[in-house]
Amino acid sequence: GGLPGLSGPAAWLLIISAVVGAYMAMNIGANDVANNLGPAVGSGAITMGWAILIAAVFEAMGAIVAGGEVVGTIKGGIIDSQQIADASLFAWVMFSALLASALWLNLATAIDAPVSTTHSIIGAVMGAGIAAGGWGLVNWDTIGNIVLSWLISPLAGGGVAAAFLYIIKRSITYRSEMTEAAAHVVPWLIAVMAWAFSTYTMLKGLGQLVHVSFITALIGGAVIAAVVLVLVRKPVARLAQKQDNSKQGVNRLFTWPLVCSAALLSFAHGANDVANAVGPLAAIYEAVKSGAIATKAATPLWVMVLGALGLSVGLALYGARLIKTVGKEITELDNIRAYSIAMAATITVIFASQLGMPVSTTHVTIGAVLGVGFLRELLKVNYSKMEAVVVACHPLSLIHYL
Repeated sequence: GGLPGLSGPAAWLLIISAVVGAYMAMNIGANDVANNLGPAVGSGAITMGWAILIAAVFEAMGAIVAGGEVVGTIKGGIIDSQQIADASLFAWVMFSALLASALWLNLATAIDAPVSTTHSIIGAVMGAGIAAGGWGLVNWDTIGNIVLSWLISPLAGGGVAAAFLYIIKRSITYRSEMTEAAAHVVPWLIAVMAWAFSTYTMLKGLGQLVHVSFITALIGGAVIAAVVLVLVRKPVARLAQKQDNSKQGVNRLFTWPLVCSAALLSFAHGANDVANAVGPLAAIYEAVKSGAIATKAATPLWVMVLGALGLSVGLALYGARLIKTVGKEITELDNIRAYSIAMAATITVIFASQLGMPVSTTHVTIGAVLGVGFLRELLKVNYSKMEAVVVACHPLSLIHYL
């Protein structure tokens, strides 16, 4: 009804593209949700059912409220659209890319493989562009940067996550009075988390709605962190006094921060990654409506709603598979490790975005999970060696103690 005079093949192309766009959004929701919820669910901070409900709501809110009225139709400037003269051909390039990436994500989800949805659509656009206009259509410098990020992003995520975990162990769990140490340290850790997630949300979530500079986001995040520190210091101290003087007691102090982080990450993901599904659809809409080729296109509300519903439905139906893989099948997680992973993913993506490196949140999160797993094993081995040295040096004292 909104396209008077449109009929025949063009109308059918738009209708089928809308179906494929919804299918793509479903697969994004099913696969990418593990980045936001896997650590929180794997640590036991939140149940699978509540995690899916929270994420479904915030993914949809992010897509509709902050998804942006104008989205990039060619993800990351992968191909030069000016070399495609025919708008109809361009529409078919976008349709092919949308269908191919959706099928690939469906397969990856079916085999429990967490992959980058952004890199999937980028690869699909590249392949369709080569088929339409040859190898010269592709921006190979951008492709090279993406390939480089496959190595750098997991290592960066793993390093940052291991650093946070080590700091927490040295400042809290290695102390004789864990809860007393936690009462002083945890408010600062929550404030750092508030800074990171506020900055991330402003850059990656609200950035689709209004332009927020990197410095503004950092300062805004710092102001929010200061307010959070003042608000949580006394409640955390009171809650710490009620806990057992054990690692499990300390873990309970990180429960609500993890729940909030899952909601904020889902909002930012919905706002940012919905473009992977609706961007090509917006390009097809523009091409069949006006015969124009657009690298940026105004996105009708029905397209954004379609993407938002697709994200939520895919998450609700199939998200549990990848959440289980990331949260429970790579390494054993608790709330402290989940906090370290969430911080690593957020901080790495913030600074990689500022440096212009197209990193994948999925790659960073998997690297962070591996990072805390490696640190855990390294500390365990070192502890065993120290224990063996003590036993060897003091055998008589040990026998007397036993």
